[in-house]
Amino acid sequence: MNSQVPARLLPNPKARLKDQFHEVARFKHLSLRTEQTYWEWVVRYLKFHRGLAASDPGPLPIPQAAAGGGEGAKKDGWRHPLEMGAAEVRAFLTHLAAERKVAVSTQNQALNGLLFLYREVLGREFGALGEFARPQRRERLPVVLTRQEVERILLCAEPRYRLVLQLLYGTGMRLLEGLRLRVKDVDFGRGQVIVRDGKGMKDRVTMLPDRLRGPLQAHLAKVVNLHRDDLAAGRGRVYLPGALKLKYPNADKETGWQWVFPSTRPAIDSLDGIQKRHHLLETVIQRAMKCAVQKSGIIKPASCHTLRHSFATHLLEGGTDIRTVQELLGHKDVTTTQIYTHVMQKPGIGVRSPLDG
Repeated sequence: MNSQVPARLLPNPKARLKDQFHEVARFKHLSLRTEQTYWEWVVRYLKFHRGLAASDPGPLPIPQAAAGGGEGAKKDGWRHPLEMGAAEVRAFLTHLAAERKVAVSTQNQALNGLLFLYREVLGREFGALGEFARPQRRERLPVVLTRQEVERILLCAEPRYRLVLQLLYGTGMRLLEGLRLRVKDVDFGRGQVIVRDGKGMKDRVTMLPDRLRGPLQAHLAKVVNLHRDDLAAGRGRVYLPGALKLKYPNADKETGWQWVFPSTRPAIDSLDGIQKRHHLLETVIQRAMKCAVQKSGIIKPASCHTLRHSFATHLLEGGTDIRTVQELLGHKDVTTTQIYTHVMQKPGIGVRSPLDG
C-alpha cells in the first residue's frame, strides 16, 4: 500500500499566525517574493477589519496578541482570521476594487493570498464568496522601444550597470530573473543562459548574445576574484534555494552558485543570520534605467520590463516564429505572446496606410 502524503502541513498551533504562515509557505516551497507578498495581503486584510486599512494599507507588523488571537487581540480590535470568513473576504475584495481602484491582477493576488491563508495555513474553506466588486480589466498595449532607442538608452546607462540592462534586452529576461542568475547558469559553450525558477516556478533556456560574450566573461572574472577575496576573509557564502543547503552543505561557497551580479557589500541573511553576499537590488537597476532614459531624452515611459517587451517585438519583426518567442519569454500560453504582434512596426501582413500611397 502506498503511503499517503498529508494534503497540507499542520503548523505549530501554539505559534503566532505569522510564524504559522511562514512555516507553511516554506513547506510549500513558495518563492520568498510570493511568501512576502501573500503575508502583506494578510496583514492588509486584518488591518482593514480593524478599521485602519482605508487610509493606511501598508504592511505593518501585527502585535503578537493580535496574531495569535486571544484577549489582547480583542482589546486592540484585532480579529483572528478564524473569526472571519467569506463575508469579510468579500468586503475586503470589494473595498480594493471600489475604493482603492486596484487592477484586476492586484485583486486576484490579494484573493490568492487569502486563499493560501485559509486553506493551507488554517485548514478552513471560507465557502462560496458570492458576488463582489471586480475592477474592469483594461487591455493595454506594452510600451516598446525601437532598436535605435534601445541603443541610445544603453549608451546613456551608467557603465557599472550597463551590462545588466544589455543582458535584459538581449535575452528577454525579467529583471529579477537577470539579477538571480548564478555563474553556473551562463553557458558560453552552448551560447545559452539558463533561467532557473522563473515566473510560475519554471526553468527555461534563452540565448546568450554574441555581443555580450566578451564583456560578460570579463565581468565574471571579476566576480570570481571577489568571491576568492570573500573566502579568504572567512565569508563567501550565498543564499541557496529550497533544501539544497541541507543536501549540499558546502555548495553555498562554490563559485558556480555565486550571483552573476553580486552586491557591493555582504549582508546578514535574515533567514539564518549568516553573513552572505546578495545580488544587486531591483531598485538599484530600476534607478539606473530611469536615469538612462532621462539622459537619452526619450519621452516614452520605459522601464526595465520595457526591454523585455522590446526584445519580443524586435524578434517578431525580424521574422522569428511566435512559438519560439513564447518559449524564450517563458509564456504559458501563446496568446500572451500575441500582444506583441499589435505593436510591431508592420503588424499582420504589413498593411500600408492609404496616406502613404
